[in-house]
Amino acid sequence: MSREKYARLMAEAKAPYKGLRKFIYGTVGASGAIGAFVFLAQIASGREIGAAIPNFLFQVGIVALMAALFRWENRPKKP
Repeated sequence: MSREKYARLMAEAKAPYKGLRKFIYGTVGASGAIGAFVFLAQIASGREIGAAIPNFLFQVGIVALMAALFRWENRPKKP
């Protein structure tokens, strides 16, 4: 077994499914951004503002949460 392959396997053993988690954070964050854009357009048009504002804030919260989780996933690990 090569050193590179061993290092990759050890990294996977220490943080299983890291790539999958980062992909999920990105896709859910993108979905939240699209939803926030839709609700922002609804707010700007003046249609059903009472229902659109909480939904917009929820979508913004989802985007912020996914960004925080993505950054947390990428933080340097201390030995």
